[in-house]
Amino acid sequence: MSNKRTKTRHLLLDTVLSLLLAPEGSLLRMIDVAKAAGVTRQTVYDHFTNRSEMLTAAILHFGDQLDVDARLAPSRAAPDGRSRLTAYTQAMLEFFPAIYPLKQSLMRMGPGDEEAKSAWEDRIRAMKEGCAAAVSALKADGDLLDHLTEARATDLYFTLLNMDGWAHCVLENGWPEVEYLAEMQRVTHLALVKP
Repeated sequence: MSNKRTKTRHLLLDTVLSLLLAPEGSLLRMIDVAKAAGVTRQTVYDHFTNRSEMLTAAILHFGDQLDVDARLAPSRAAPDGRSRLTAYTQAMLEFFPAIYPLKQSLMRMGPGDEEAKSAWEDRIRAMKEGCAAAVSALKADGDLLDHLTEARATDLYFTLLNMDGWAHCVLENGWPEVEYLAEMQRVTHLALVKP
């Protein structure tokens, strides 16, 4: 991709995020992005086939700004399943304060906005894949509780790492983030790991 094209794409992605995270929100049509970025609508379509692709790319761009790969590196390099579970739980809970406003913005677009829903679900699938990797490492080590299949353990872990649960405790009820993390580490290990 040429330098000019890369700069334009980054401008568009930054504009999408700016519109998404604006307090007043936006329907975020491709024409809205073009106007806010000071480019033509055709320029937006040159970079994104449709609105769904644009939203998904913006969310991935947001993740790049958070340096997701570096933050997940300790989990991916963990020497065993227990360590991987601990590192992944910590990484996710450290992401939540940055990601939650983005989730709220996408949800404000309404349940009928299939493109916004699809873009968010793409990221949720990635989060669940991370849960599955931690559970798989536990299973490989023989540390997963015997009564749980990998699929059920993944579902349970993913449910425990629920962003809305984090928001309820931390944002709505004032739990210090460090205390919430400590409780989630304790709960996830109790729920999944053999004593």
